[in-house]
This record gives sequence, structure tokens and C-alpha cells, in this order.
Amino acid sequence: MGVMRTKTIEESIKETEDPEFQLKKKLSALDLTVFGIGVIIGAGIFTLTGRAAANYAGPSIAISFVLAAVCCGLAALCYAEFASTVPVSGSAYTFSYASLGEIVAWIIGWDLLLELMLGASVVAQGWSQYATLLLDKFGVTVPEAVAPGSHFDLPAFVLVALLTALIAIGIKESLRVNLVLVAVKLFIVLFVIFAGLAFVNSANYSPFIPPATAGEQSSGLTAPLIQVLFGLEPTTYGVLGIVSGAAIVFFAYIGFDVVATTAEEAKNPQRDLPIGIIASLVICTVLYVATTLVITGMVKYDKINPDAALAAAFESVGKPGYATLIAAGAVAGLMTVVMTLIIGATRVTFAMSRDRLLPPSIGRTNPRTGTPVRLTLAIGTVVALVASLTPIGKLEEMVNIGTLSAFALVSLAVPVLRKRRPDLQRAFKVPGNPVLPVLAAIISIYLMLNLSVETWLRFLIWMLLGFGIYFFYGYKRSRLHGRTDEDAREVTADA
Repeated sequence: MGVMRTKTIEESIKETEDPEFQLKKKLSALDLTVFGIGVIIGAGIFTLTGRAAANYAGPSIAISFVLAAVCCGLAALCYAEFASTVPVSGSAYTFSYASLGEIVAWIIGWDLLLELMLGASVVAQGWSQYATLLLDKFGVTVPEAVAPGSHFDLPAFVLVALLTALIAIGIKESLRVNLVLVAVKLFIVLFVIFAGLAFVNSANYSPFIPPATAGEQSSGLTAPLIQVLFGLEPTTYGVLGIVSGAAIVFFAYIGFDVVATTAEEAKNPQRDLPIGIIASLVICTVLYVATTLVITGMVKYDKINPDAALAAAFESVGKPGYATLIAAGAVAGLMTVVMTLIIGATRVTFAMSRDRLLPPSIGRTNPRTGTPVRLTLAIGTVVALVASLTPIGKLEEMVNIGTLSAFALVSLAVPVLRKRRPDLQRAFKVPGNPVLPVLAAIISIYLMLNLSVETWLRFLIWMLLGFGIYFFYGYKRSRLHGRTDEDAREVTADA
């Protein structure tokens, strides 16, 4: 069998009945949609919107968001097909185990851990900064020794600790809190859109696509890999600026794939998972485009504050009080992102533990809560320590490269599984197979090439560490170790 051994769909589904590793099916299509919106709308809409408009595309950043949405939409279709066909916890890890083989599944699982755990840490630090600013507006000052940027970021640590405890209590309870926070976040975003319309000056949209100019030249480890490989010259604005903007704002959409990690907890996964994945992506795209059009209409693109675009835009039109409301929305928005990413990380690790690629003892579920409490606490502890003790800085790009590599492999897995298992009932199918899945993979790889050389080097180090764990621990302890092809056929026949 070797490292390319695969686990059948029937095996994956049968293992969900193991009492020690059984998650409760509580989530509806609405829960999954809210879950997706909760993780997608976060730092992107509060910070990335203005920075991308000011530095890359001007008012045409709205087109960049549409292009990025199309790219993510292709990957989302692939996730929707897999999630409805293989309703098992673990997302891309589980999908690839059934199609591309164990070593590829391990790579994707390891990538997802990088994305989700580091992503939760990064966003928790962002939340800490917004929370400190909001508290300051109410006259509460966080001591400098434990404030954001210090040796120990206390607000970030406390946030992750509280959210971890909530997640350990139960998935439904977590999503009830998530529902309230998402409602607050959506109110703030809609408030920005409708309040900002009154201050839009159509002259600010001209030129809608600013003329192209030479971009800032990067060199060495900070240069994008594609620039180093092909000697390309960076450009800002113009048509290429729209494409560059799309590569930047693509990361504002990261998170819809986390919906697939909860597949095993959906009441009707065949119907609800495609709805949750696609609906959350569509809703967020509409909100992103509307927000960018309002901000670039309120402020000329070359005068946008790239660090606090929304708040600064309202201050520029004489509404500084709105900045407090926006800060409150950012606090609520980033809180839901951190919670959702921690849930995703625990569900991926749970699936790897159940497959014995990681110690099975950490993944057993609590019979009362129906959640892997021990694993949740372990993941939460790591995230809290990284968020509070580590100056993340440029490591944020590590989140992106982990996500994009998973996108590419999941997209390629769709035509592979279609060919290997044409007999499977698929509640949802990607149209245009294999063209659209291959196109999704190509786009993901292209966006990966736009990341810096140092990000690629760190990614390779992370992957080497992952291979070490797999070959020294997971390979020989895997559920599939020692199993023959005949054994696999018998399991499939029994199922």
C-alpha cells in the first residue's frame, strides 16, 4: 500500500460511528452559512479594503474583489462537492485521503493546521489592538507591560482562553454566540455602506482604473517568488493593478473552507454543506464590493488611510463618532474569526487523530459535550501562547500559503475521485469537470507564486517538520498500516 494508500469513502463514514470519536449532528444550513460569514468577514473588510485600494487598484479594487471571488468560487465548488459526498470531519484532509493518498492527506492536514492555528493567532493579535483602542475611547487603559506589542499580549491571551472554553462546551453553544456576534458585525458593515452613501462624491471614481505606474521593487527574500523566477517588473494601478489587487484581497475570503471541517456535525450534509459554503461566499462578496465602492467614493483613492480606511473615511467627512462604532464592529468581527479558526483546527486534528496519524488519545470526544475537549484545550493553549508571546509580523503570509496549497490539492482531487469512484452518489457536482477544478488549482498555484521567497522557505521548513512527524510516527501507526487491498475491498463491500 505504501504512502499513497487511500481510505475508502465507506471507511471514512463508518469511522464516524465509533462512540469514542463521535461528533453530534446539530448544525443546519443557516448555522453553516453564519459559520462561514463569521470567519470570512473579519480583518479583510476592516483593514485590507483600504490598503488594496490605495496601493494597488484605486476605485477598481471593486473589480479585484469580484475576480478574487470568482477564484474562490471555483475552489468553493470543489469543496462543496467533496463535503456533500464525504460528510466527514477534516475538510480537505479527509477529501484527499479518499482520492490522492495518505501522504497527500497528511500534507494537506499539516497545511490546514498552519492556516488555522497561525491564522487564529494573527487575528487574535489584531483583535487585541482594536479592543485596546475601543477601551481607550471609554477611558480604560491597558497597562503597557501587557498591551499589544509588549512581551505578553494579555488581551489576545484572554480572548483565546475564553473562546477555547466556549468551544469545548459544545459546537451548538459556540455557534449561538457566533450568531450574535455575526449579527453585530453585519449591522456595522451595513451601517458603513448605507451611512457612507450620503457622503459619496462621484468625482472620486474618476479615473475608475488609474493609469499604470511602476511599483516598488522588492529584492532578495522579500521579493515575490514569481518576480524572482521570471524577472517580472512590479506594477501598480492599471489592468495589472487590478490583478495584483485580486491577489491581495483574495485573502479576505479565506475561511469559507472552514465550513467543510464541520461536515460531520451537519444534520443534512448533502444539502446543507453546499448551501453553507456557497451562500457565505456570495453574501460576503456583495458586502465587500459594496464597502469598497462606498469607501473609494467617500475618499479619493490616493488619500485613503491604508491602516484604518473605514474609520478615517468617516473622520474625513466630519463623523469621528462613527469611528467608535466601527471599532466595536471590528472587535465583534475579529472575535468570530478567531473562534471559527480554532474550531476548524480542532476538527482537522480530530480527523487526523482518529486515523491514528496523530495520537488517538487526544481526539476522543466527551460523551456529554460531544466535542474533543482535550484536543480543543491543547489547540487553544498553543494559539493563546503564539498570539500573546510571538511578534507575528510577516508570518501572516504563512496563513495564505497553507490555504492556497490546500485549495490546489482539493481542486485536483475532484476529477481524480470522479474517475476512481464514478459510482458514488454526489448530492452536488462541480460543473465543467475537469476544466473548472484544474482552473481552480492553476489560479491557486499562481497566487502562491505571488508570495515572497522567505514565505516559501518558511513553508518548506514547516513541511519538513511535518514529514518528520509522519514518517517517524504516523506512517506505522496509521489505521491503514498493514492493511491489504483485499481488506479495503471487504470494508467497502460491508459498507
